[in-house]
Amino acid sequence: MHKELNLSAPKTYNEKLQWLKLYDRKPEYSRMVDKAEAKNYVASIIGQQHIIPTYGIWEKFDDIDFEQLPDKFVLKTTHGCGGVLICKDKSKLDIVAARKEINFSFKHNYFAYGREWPYKSVKPRIIVEEFMVDESGVELKDYKFFCFDGEPKAMFIATDRPHDTRFDFFDMDFKHLPFTNGHDNATKTIQKPQNFELMIDLARKLSKGIPHVRVDLYNINGKVYFGELTFFHWGGMVPFVPEEWDYTFGSWINLPGIKRK
Repeated sequence: MHKELNLSAPKTYNEKLQWLKLYDRKPEYSRMVDKAEAKNYVASIIGQQHIIPTYGIWEKFDDIDFEQLPDKFVLKTTHGCGGVLICKDKSKLDIVAARKEINFSFKHNYFAYGREWPYKSVKPRIIVEEFMVDESGVELKDYKFFCFDGEPKAMFIATDRPHDTRFDFFDMDFKHLPFTNGHDNATKTIQKPQNFELMIDLARKLSKGIPHVRVDLYNINGKVYFGELTFFHWGGMVPFVPEEWDYTFGSWINLPGIKRK
C-alpha cells in the first residue's frame, strides 16, 4: 500500500482488515471459509435451496471416479482461493493437467501468504459441484456484498472473467459507486439483477454478528445461490481509487473489543 500500517488506531478499510486478522479469531470462521463445510453452515441459516449441489468430496485427486461424474462439472479445492477447474465436456478433460493443477493448489498455504487466520486450519480437499451459468449463457457473474455487523452497505458485480475481469460497485439502492478496486469498471451498462432485495436479505442473515464479511452470491435463472464467505477482500492489500473510499469502507467497520495478547 506504500504507507505505514497503523494498527494502534486503524482508519481505513485495508488497515482494519489487518487488525481483524490479528485480533478477531473465532473458531467458526474456519468452517465458514472451507468450501465444503461452508455449504452446511450456510444451509442451516438460509436453507438448502440456496446451495449449489455437490457431487462429491475427496482428499486425493486420484480418488475421484470421473466415470460417475456428469459431462459438465466444477472441481475446486476447499482450502482457499484458486484451485478451480471448470469442465464443460468430460470427454475432453485432460486428467494429467487437471491432476497437476489441483496438486499444485494443495501445496499452497493461504494463511502463510496473507496471514488470513481462518484458512490456517482448513484441511485441503477436493469438492466437485454442479456446473452452472447465468442468463448470459457463457459466464457466472458474482454478486459480492460487503456486510458490517449484519448490514450490507455496498456490493460489486464481477463480470467478463477470467480474461478481462471488471468490478463495478453499487450501494444498496443499486446506485453505481465512483471508484475502482483491483479491476477497472465494465465498459457496458450493468443491469440491476433479479432478486436483488432477496440477495440483500440473505447477505444480512449470513453476516449477522460478524464485524465484517463479504457474502458472495450467484443469481441463476431467477434463483439465488451461495458462493462463498470472504473475511479479507483482496487480503486488505489492494488500494481504492480514489483513496477516500478506503476511509468510507473503513468507517463501516466497528472493531470488536477484543483483548490483545
